Amino acid sequence: METLQKALSDAILRLLRPLVRVMLKHGMAYGTFAELARRAFVEEGFEHMQRSGKRPTVSGVSALTGLTRKETKALRESAHAGTEKSAERYNRAIRMISGWINDSEFHDENGGPAELAFDGASGSFSSLVKKYSGDIPPVAMLSVLEASQTVLLNDGTVALKARAYIPTSTPVDKINILGTDVAELISTIGHNLEAEPAQRFFQRKVSNTAVDAEALGKFRELSSRKSQELLEEYNDWLSSHEANPESTDEGQVGYVAVGIYYTEQLAERSSRHEPE
Repeated sequence: METLQKALSDAILRLLRPLVRVMLKHGMAYGTFAELARRAFVEEGFEHMQRSGKRPTVSGVSALTGLTRKETKALRESAHAGTEKSAERYNRAIRMISGWINDSEFHDENGGPAELAFDGASGSFSSLVKKYSGDIPPVAMLSVLEASQTVLLNDGTVALKARAYIPTSTPVDKINILGTDVAELISTIGHNLEAEPAQRFFQRKVSNTAVDAEALGKFRELSSRKSQELLEEYNDWLSSHEANPESTDEGQVGYVAVGIYYTEQLAERSSRHEPE
């Protein structure tokens, strides 16, 4: 009978293979990964003890993780150079596009995202950036969105060309998506492993191992279109239920995300059958 540790080891190996593929492609050697793994164990070790109601200490985390006290202390005290700026840029771009799609101030006569003059007190690209992206300069946001082919600048007006921000020319932002979206999926799976049925988060997928290869392109287009429509519906609902930023209420606000992904692999037809 398969043990829990064996099942966990097999699952982690399957998870790591595509991650290692990305790391090798971008020149990250094992030593760097090992250092990051030690740091992750230490950071999560302290949080695990705190969630468990115990006082997090270097000795306690050392015993929990198997790292030495010296390693644990050094990793705890060292500064962590993350990708906060990239994450902030990604989130601001998403929020701004959402405002463009949902806020009537930036709509045309048909109720869709209007082509916006770059400058102007209201109803302009600059006012959109100010309203939904804080203090980032409009020129900087325009550069980010142009690089991702999300907008098109033409004769002083800015048109929305894609209803989703997907970095295409900014490798740092694309790598940041790896750190954000995959982490959220793993967090959801981890939650569902422990939660009672009524408290589990939605986690489903549809798959088929015998799709005609010539039909893959059609399904890719269908799934992209339907998924985008569904995500826009969710986005509309979430936008209408945001907390009032001008409210003096100091209550909590929640972060929520729903992700959809597509993957495909080709295999020889005979590989689906046991040899005779």
